Amino acid sequence: MAEFAARGEAPEVLFWVGCAGSFDERAQKITRAVAKILHHAGVAFAVLGSEESCTGDPAKRAGNEFLFQMQAMMNIQLLNGYGIRKIVTACPHCFNTLKNEYPELGGNYEVVHHSELLQKLFSEGKIKVQGGSFQGKKITFHDPCYLGRGNDVYEAPRNVLEKLDVELSEMKRSRAKGFCCGAGGAQMFKEPEKGQKDVNVERTEEALALNPDIIAVGCPFCMTMMTDGVKNFNKEDKVKVLDIAELIAGAAEL
Repeated sequence: MAEFAARGEAPEVLFWVGCAGSFDERAQKITRAVAKILHHAGVAFAVLGSEESCTGDPAKRAGNEFLFQMQAMMNIQLLNGYGIRKIVTACPHCFNTLKNEYPELGGNYEVVHHSELLQKLFSEGKIKVQGGSFQGKKITFHDPCYLGRGNDVYEAPRNVLEKLDVELSEMKRSRAKGFCCGAGGAQMFKEPEKGQKDVNVERTEEALALNPDIIAVGCPFCMTMMTDGVKNFNKEDKVKVLDIAELIAGAAEL
């Protein structure tokens, strides 16, 4: 973004990478897939790079409102300074926070999840896919809480997956009745409470009951929890957990 500003230019969209997309080795693959698609579609995008810091979502969910506001205000100052108007992110937690909680602190932006941007690129004919290695595969999509119930985005990820010429199979608990992977509300960063079964194991059981080839996700937190769930059942050789962006990047005519 600093390079765009130095040239006196503005990007079409700012790609908010997020903490997971920056530091988590698995989520970095999602970041690369999104960047690859944006480049291919000719979307002029920028990233904040080392200027980007956490949106404050984990702090807020864990109850530290003071820390959240400090983190948010720093980001808003930076984004407003650059004159940012539109933001895309592959993390529903960042998406929800930037979209719904930044406005009251002075950060007003058009924020879209990467599945929504992908749907738009398809409708504009900027990306096309071949079934490729995914053709005819059975895929089930796990709704991220902050994308689905939190922001009512259910169709965009499914519309994108349907472009792959695959068999899209729904779990019993999906869309508005979806079931959490267990990582939301800052639960990602603590040990689970005592109980009969971990939440991600319960959710993975539902997915595996459909005998899918791929469990598709749209969130790096869900990616971690569902991958761990698949490993719990020793099914990692048979069932892959992939982000929507990775599926499209893998099948697109890039």
